[in-house]
Formats: sequence, structure tokens, C-alpha cells
Amino acid sequence: MQNTRLNNLVNVVLARLAQWFANPWRHLSIVLIGLLLGVFLGTAIPTTAGQTANWDVIAAGVLVIFAETVSRIVYSRNRQLLPSPRVPSRLSWLAETINALKIGLTYSMFVEAFKLGS
Repeated sequence: MQNTRLNNLVNVVLARLAQWFANPWRHLSIVLIGLLLGVFLGTAIPTTAGQTANWDVIAAGVLVIFAETVSRIVYSRNRQLLPSPRVPSRLSWLAETINALKIGLTYSMFVEAFKLGS
């Protein structure tokens, strides 16, 4: 890629974000926000898709594809970064946040299913 001003700006912004997220409390808060956003989306998506019965199957398929894709990216990347079992690997903050969003989404979908079943 060419070294343009826009490319330099994006690199500087990403480097500063990485420094900002190096703080453990900020990192934890972003992951927690991702988890809670996943819980919210897991409640909102079935509710809005359930109003018109035509979108139920499509919404479920998209959510399953999203969850499986995130799992494949996060956990296959974890194996590649871990050459020996003694060296702990760290995922990037974005991958951890998206994985937390997926966990919250899956948890909330199970809660919605239990609510509908009772």
C-alpha cells in the first residue's frame, strides 16, 4: 500500500487506540460493553424479526453464521499465536470485544428461548 497521508493518519489513530486500550480497566470496560451490547442485540433481534414471521429463519441463519465465523476467527487465531503451551497468548482487543458480543448474543438467545418455552 502506498504511504499516503490518509494511510499515515489511519496508522497513527490505530496506534493511539492500541495505547489507549493497553490500560487494563479500559480493556475490561470495552469487553464488558461488548458483552452487554450482545445481550441487548440478542433480545432486540428476535423481537423485531418475530413481528413479521417471514424473517425468523433468515435472522436465525445470519446469527448462526455470525457466531460460527467469529468463533472460527478468534479460536483459530489463538492456536496460531500459541506455538508452545507455556506461552499465554493475548487476542487483540477488537477480537476479544467481538467474541464477548457473540457470547452475550448467544446467552440472550437462550434466555429468550426459555422465556418463550415457559
